[in-house]
Amino acid sequence: MPDAELPAGPAIPAGKPPARGRAVGPLAALPLFMNLHGRRALVAGDADGAAWKAELLAAAGAEVLLCAPAPGAALAALLARGPAAGSLRHLPRTWQRQDFAGLSLAVCHTADDGAAAAFAAAGRAAGVPVSLVDRPSLSDVTFGSIVERGPVVVGISTGGATPALAQAIRQRIETALPRSLGGWAATARLWRSRIAGRLPLPGLRSAFWRRFAERALAGAPPPEEAGMAALLADACATPGGRVTLVGAGPGDAGQLTLDAVRALQSADVILFDDLVSDAVLELARREARRMLVGKRAGRKTCQQADINALMLKLARQGRHVVRLKSGDPGIFGRGGEEIADLAAAGIPVAVVPGITAGVALAARLGISLTHRDMAHSVRFVTGHSRLGQLPDDLDWRGLADPETTTLFYMAGRTAAALAARLLAEGLPATTPAVVAVAIGRDGEDIWRGDLAALAAREAPPAADAPVLVAIGQVLAQAVLATSDSRAADIALPPAMTAAGA
Repeated sequence: MPDAELPAGPAIPAGKPPARGRAVGPLAALPLFMNLHGRRALVAGDADGAAWKAELLAAAGAEVLLCAPAPGAALAALLARGPAAGSLRHLPRTWQRQDFAGLSLAVCHTADDGAAAAFAAAGRAAGVPVSLVDRPSLSDVTFGSIVERGPVVVGISTGGATPALAQAIRQRIETALPRSLGGWAATARLWRSRIAGRLPLPGLRSAFWRRFAERALAGAPPPEEAGMAALLADACATPGGRVTLVGAGPGDAGQLTLDAVRALQSADVILFDDLVSDAVLELARREARRMLVGKRAGRKTCQQADINALMLKLARQGRHVVRLKSGDPGIFGRGGEEIADLAAAGIPVAVVPGITAGVALAARLGISLTHRDMAHSVRFVTGHSRLGQLPDDLDWRGLADPETTTLFYMAGRTAAALAARLLAEGLPATTPAVVAVAIGRDGEDIWRGDLAALAAREAPPAADAPVLVAIGQVLAQAVLATSDSRAADIALPPAMTAAGA
């Protein structure tokens, strides 16, 4: 299948964007890399800053016209030794309007405000982009700090905030990039066409170059012919694409694991749930195709069978597919069904766990779900059946164990009913209870009370947000922190008194 031919995927509900998460935020300037080989450029000025700009342009292959009536020491030294590449022609005079004819870029270093404005106006009249040193308001182009590793060039700009910050960033990058990186880039240039011919599937090519880049950044010596041939043979032996099930957590991007970020950075396609936050999607590789495959109660959404079929289709094209799921893939995320379908089709699948909502809630409340003096177990329980009602096939007597912490997922519509059922099974009315809406996300709301108050609640939480109900003695301290009038009826367990806490 050609690179551009990607399946449309399951239908996305009306009014919902096809994918969330901007590929890039607002930019102070657009970073571009300009090809100046064999093109003419003008540098005007006598100062040392003009010398550096002239040397830089010539190093990029430009034919530099240097207008400098009285060259300073740096310019004189440059004229004496000559540029590393390109060419440099010195005119011992100030610039003239006819100098702008046929230029690709014009640079001026002057302390005179009037002269700077005149230079900028002349350049724009001639249709030539101009750069005025230390005058970003007059410039079409600004020069940032650079890190150079052979054909690899890293440009750094702070939007004119401060050159010192750009220099500090450059120094940090200098230490991070191995000196051998240029050799790897040169090797990639030589092998690029051969790799494209041997690996026609875009997913296989992407996987090959990612492995190539990982070795390059590790600081290993650039491979010779035999080494590249071995890398290519290994890529050809790969039967196809792969799928990684990634837990996105409840919403906070800071709670992603390193493996989750690595998977997002290496993905070709990302199939993400409706509850995955924009902050998480922002960490994905910019080139990755994002496809919303959310499933939400109460409205038309993607079917699980369609999602499974889409994963298989994309993986068979040789792509790395990341199935990005809210929370943890193994906790009420239907990850088991997806793993089974992929395994049956012979598609390699890996699972990257995420922080499930119940664990995130415990961290948010500052409690332990299994405090040894109050809870000998913790249970994760579905809060609704296939029909959206309270499940009738649960062990309700077992769930009414006072020494268990129970977390009911997707319980926004059944919270009062499940509380009543637990009361009927003998769980004390004063058992602490918490209802968390959109935990770890914008609009987070946490209600605290006891089992009796929960059973009496009339207004359910917002149906369009994820809802988690937690019940158990370990919640007592968190509930006592609320101003709810019923909280005073909750007895603080001995282990959570001032002496035992």
